[in-house]
Amino acid sequence: MSLLDKLLQLLVAVAVFAAVMGVVLLVAGRVRGRRSDLVSGLAFVAPAVLLLLVGLLYPAGRTMVQSVLDARSAGFVGLDNYIRILTQPDLVVVLRNTLLWVVITPVLATAIGLVYAVLVDRTRFESLAKALIFLPMAISFVGAAIIWKFIYEYRPNQQNIQQVGLLNQLLVWLGFEPVNFILVEPWNNLLLIVVMIWIQAGFAMTVLSAAIKAIPSDITEAARLDGVGGVRLFFAITLPSIRPAVVVVVTAISIAVLKVFDIVRTMTGGQFGTSVVANEFYLQSFRLSELGMGSALAMVLFVLVVPIVIYNVRQMRKADAR
Repeated sequence: MSLLDKLLQLLVAVAVFAAVMGVVLLVAGRVRGRRSDLVSGLAFVAPAVLLLLVGLLYPAGRTMVQSVLDARSAGFVGLDNYIRILTQPDLVVVLRNTLLWVVITPVLATAIGLVYAVLVDRTRFESLAKALIFLPMAISFVGAAIIWKFIYEYRPNQQNIQQVGLLNQLLVWLGFEPVNFILVEPWNNLLLIVVMIWIQAGFAMTVLSAAIKAIPSDITEAARLDGVGGVRLFFAITLPSIRPAVVVVVTAISIAVLKVFDIVRTMTGGQFGTSVVANEFYLQSFRLSELGMGSALAMVLFVLVVPIVIYNVRQMRKADAR
């Protein structure tokens, strides 16, 4: 596609948007009477509802239908695709890896961000310290994966061959043999998880640091007058006060982890027992043309995300009710 074609598409999109907004404003401006507010509100909401139906609900419904069909014959297969996901050894490994990511990453990333936020709070170098841990958030997942791929890089320990990977060079300096970390199961999954923790710890630190600063100073001062300090102050005052923020951070990272694709695809391509649901969905749908299986994996991903979202909404409502 040439640059001229792209500019033409951009101009068409802007023109369509302007036309839609013009119609909305025309309808909202022409309505009079007691129901004018209702009609005006519906006029402004209608484009968003239409986009929601076309861009979200229709694809979701189509994916649900495709998940019970065979991709090649388009015949109804019922729950066969889901049964394959739960029984086929390769796909069971995918589910296991996804569970490993969801259990480890949110907990460690939140814990690291929280401890870091507490340690640097109100110190002289607070801004610099926060900037250092937040920097990975400014890097794309692909960029972060490439950085860590160099860290894990392996070369055979032969004469006149220097190690490129930082970890293997450290092993050589210590007198050990270099290790091809990406091939060692199941540790290679943990090494990929480290990349996600490295990125998300900055997000956790930022949100939790803001929550810590919002704690009323009179509460902490009263606790210190009562002789509460250090670790006891953290568990008795700080952590309960920022619990809603902790819940938001954990759920947000959990949802991001369930959708993780870039890191796995860039570092291993899903090979060596490292594939996760999002990567397998891409592989089945676009590489193997198994749309039925790919749709079933997408539905599994949706089912895993929904409870996390519901839990987050309930916790936020409880926090607002207090």
